[in-house]
Amino acid sequence: MATQPDNRFIDTTPWTDVVDLSAPERSDMDASVARLMWRKFRRHKLALVSGLFLAFCYLILPIAGFIAPYTPNERNAEHLYSPPQSINLWHEGDFIGPYVYETTGTADLVNFRWVYETDKTKPRPLEFFCKGETYHIFALIPSNTHLFCAPEGATVFLWGSDRLGRDVFSRILYGAQLSLTVGLIGITVSFALGIFFGSLAGYFGGKTDWIVNRMIEVLRSLPELPLWLALSAAVPSNWGPVSVFFIISIILGILDWPGLARAVRSKFLSLREEEYVKAAEMMGAKPARVICRHLLPNFMSHLIASATLSIPAMILGETALSFLGLGLRAPAVSWGVMLNDAQNLASIEIYWWTAIPMLPIIVVVLAFNFLGDGLRACLDPYKS
Repeated sequence: MATQPDNRFIDTTPWTDVVDLSAPERSDMDASVARLMWRKFRRHKLALVSGLFLAFCYLILPIAGFIAPYTPNERNAEHLYSPPQSINLWHEGDFIGPYVYETTGTADLVNFRWVYETDKTKPRPLEFFCKGETYHIFALIPSNTHLFCAPEGATVFLWGSDRLGRDVFSRILYGAQLSLTVGLIGITVSFALGIFFGSLAGYFGGKTDWIVNRMIEVLRSLPELPLWLALSAAVPSNWGPVSVFFIISIILGILDWPGLARAVRSKFLSLREEEYVKAAEMMGAKPARVICRHLLPNFMSHLIASATLSIPAMILGETALSFLGLGLRAPAVSWGVMLNDAQNLASIEIYWWTAIPMLPIIVVVLAFNFLGDGLRACLDPYKS
């Protein structure tokens, strides 16, 4: 550095247009779009935790019967409305492993409620990898091995039992199989219909665009909840639980596609004038090829984020219909069916654990929303 008469400093080092970048800086410049998207998504802690939580939930769905100590409709007539039990490890200062206490229920004829007493002198160790009621892994492979079971002479109602003596914890695990799957099936139907009609309207325009837009406006003008109720009430009552499940999933998907179709249409209207689209058309590419190979891949990531944000609406829709008795019905088990048994506020005030199925619904819906926000934020990795 050289000092000038006016105390200014001038850097006498020759200027060069070659800059030596460190390894991290070079890796940032050479990273692919997918890697940049992952780095940005990883910084969204809520989205990352939500994604891991949802992945865990869907991974345990096929083996819910193995984790649950009871089958969903297994009853215990001696423990109606039994309160939640805790699993203990220490007894009178000694470590004896996981155990529960034996409980005895009596009917309080004065207050018309069940009262349970715990005998803390008799610890009952839990049984692990034990034989119990038969269930099916992946709905195909029969098995009767459970992760843990209630010891002989005792029960293990982690989240209590309902009015028929059925384990709430086990029913929530089994109910997740339907409640979480209905969102995937519904969004698949909605995704297919939205992309199909939106691409037709946006690519061809003209009369096709006018017809699709009128269809969308008619569907969006109908009140959603009454339309759900009307379509669900039209399902024959003698249909089996599996048939009703698929019909409810399809109904939810059919009523949800207009929003996605409009997003696809608006994107196609701007992309169809691009030079690479015109070049493909001039080379003889058919409309189906132009749409599938050149237009959709440009914003498929945005569609995936939108679909992720739509899944909670599907889950809440099934829950609302089942809660009102117009969706899935017993003996099918879903979170909405379980909440249908908790409609009596007086019963919830006494037996508060019958409302526990609300918790997984709230947690899963929030997790999907956080995941969708994270996906939407990382779709443009170059945006600060």
